[in-house]
Amino acid sequence: MSTTSTDTYDQIGIREDLSDSIWDISPEEVPFSSNCKRSSVDNTYFEWQTDSLAAVSAATAVEGADATFAVASPTTRVGNRTEIIQKTASTSGTLESTDRAGRAREMAYQVIKRGKEIKRDLEHHLVGLNQVAVVGDDSTARKTASYQAWVNTNDVGTAGAAGANRGTGGSAGNGLGTTAATDGTQRALTEDMLGNVIDTIYTNGGDPDVIMANTFNKRKITQFSGNSSVQNAETSSKKVINAVSVYESDYGTMSVVPNRFVRARDVLVYDKSFWAIGVLRGMQNKEIARTGDAEKRQVLQECGLVANNEASSGIIADLTTA
Repeated sequence: MSTTSTDTYDQIGIREDLSDSIWDISPEEVPFSSNCKRSSVDNTYFEWQTDSLAAVSAATAVEGADATFAVASPTTRVGNRTEIIQKTASTSGTLESTDRAGRAREMAYQVIKRGKEIKRDLEHHLVGLNQVAVVGDDSTARKTASYQAWVNTNDVGTAGAAGANRGTGGSAGNGLGTTAATDGTQRALTEDMLGNVIDTIYTNGGDPDVIMANTFNKRKITQFSGNSSVQNAETSSKKVINAVSVYESDYGTMSVVPNRFVRARDVLVYDKSFWAIGVLRGMQNKEIARTGDAEKRQVLQECGLVANNEASSGIIADLTTA
């Protein structure tokens, strides 16, 4: 050790070295809402109609007989509520006057963050919660019914029954977004469960194209024996493939999509063309009146889930998560 040389340990006035980048690994992907079409709505309660054809019949007509008539079945009128998701940001005049690393204006940086957070919150509300529509009042926030509250036709039965998707003790929603599904006994996901719910959807006229799951059950799907042909080793490139992004069912090809925000105990099986987001107010960045030496902003969005026909889709519920 030198006692005659000046070194950094004794020096005063060395400038700091702070990178001009900010690293954030928070997940931003929102695959369910990203796949949904957007449609404009004009009220906090918005409605649409669903219909279905009569069951197939073995009856035939007698030659020359008079035509007989029956009352046609009416359409079903259903609806959902919009909900407001909002975030705020406030920065002092002093802060905006300082020289900050990684961003030119603090408020602009904070507004961008709030917008990303709102998108994540919406995804969580749509597929991460078993949430029913709430009308709201002066002290209660409105809520939009989630995917779990809508699916009824293809979420029926008890464990062991043909086409069953929900565990013992559980029950589906009412298909109207006004009754939450009841959780039942959890059990491990199997390929038979997935096949059963796809069968049920197809039988009811659906054509599902997406399988969506959280991390644990996405890995379960990867382990299905039916997918063994895509789990292999590429010896030439010394690369091991152990992932499933496409599932080939008896009725067509389906994308297998991981989603960090989907409810961990559920696997969604759906036709993305039948789901949309009704937008009353798109993403807004509003300046709030100053009350002192600070700039204030409110970032918000008001929208709700549209289940154009819940029979197009299904769910495998009450699954183990570890």
